[in-house]
Amino acid sequence: MHCPFCRHEETKVIDSRLAEPSVIRRRRECLACERRFTTHERVEQVLIKVVKKDGSRVPFEKDRIRAGLEKACWKRPVSQKQLDELINAVERDIHDHYEKEVPSRDIGEKVFNLLREIDQVAFVRFASVYREFKDVRDFVDELGPMLNRKDETATKSTSPSPDEQPAG
Repeated sequence: MHCPFCRHEETKVIDSRLAEPSVIRRRRECLACERRFTTHERVEQVLIKVVKKDGSRVPFEKDRIRAGLEKACWKRPVSQKQLDELINAVERDIHDHYEKEVPSRDIGEKVFNLLREIDQVAFVRFASVYREFKDVRDFVDELGPMLNRKDETATKSTSPSPDEQPAG
């Protein structure tokens, strides 16, 4: 950091504090002229672009994810907090795994998998749009694994344990 008064390159930080959520205010002193000044440091946000199916690129906007989720969760017992957590998880994943561009398909898959754990009806609604189901067969193919898991769980919970087996 250059001193704004004498242009000397070396300064020391006297005090640091958070000025805003992503801004750090630093009080500095020049090691040459000993004058003090304040700087504000901001984290530089990298704008990630979403690569759509047609190859076009648009800025990543978590509000678009929210809009799709709100449609899928209409009249479902899914809280705003659950939606916020899901959206934040998707956004974190994108920033952790992509630098400049992310395929829209990867975003959809992440939302798809997280929503499945929250509400299965909302998941099916989202899947019908996201996977572009053409007919009922597509629904059945997508729901098959989920229904099989549910059947296995029900069978395990209704089967008597070895201790409960009738003596034969």
